[in-house]
Amino acid sequence: MKRHLPLLLATLFVLPAAGSADVIGEVSTKFKVLGPNDKIVVEVFDDEDIPGVACYLSRAKTGGISGAVGVAEDTSDAAIACRQIGPIQLPEDIRNNERDGEEVFKKRTSLLFKTMQVVRFYDAPRNVLVYLTYSDRIIEGSPKNSISVVPIQPWTIKE
Repeated sequence: MKRHLPLLLATLFVLPAAGSADVIGEVSTKFKVLGPNDKIVVEVFDDEDIPGVACYLSRAKTGGISGAVGVAEDTSDAAIACRQIGPIQLPEDIRNNERDGEEVFKKRTSLLFKTMQVVRFYDAPRNVLVYLTYSDRIIEGSPKNSISVVPIQPWTIKE
């Protein structure tokens, strides 16, 4: 086991998080003499299973020397806003609530044990997609969370 530990740790750092996001912008929230400032980062990602939905996520990013070298733990503060940006065709297994709570985005927010996630639910009686963002840690998560709903509307293409 000891000889496999370096390979296991290297794999943890190389594996990408679920989904990918584009950075829209960032603002500094706290000046740091050494290393980058603490920031709020705004990112956008598309729900890969439901074309026509984009989610905008704002989250805290810790700066300083530990943030610069990637060992800082970001706080659990985050907000999400998801919108319909095109026609939506729900897959049958989502329409039947078979994939409720499915992870659509995940980002590591500490060196090893903490992640920020976005999961999706479908509220069939209201024909609405619900996106929830929260942080978790192997031993103790955070109750901080944020939700956004996307009412599924008819979409017409103007010519």
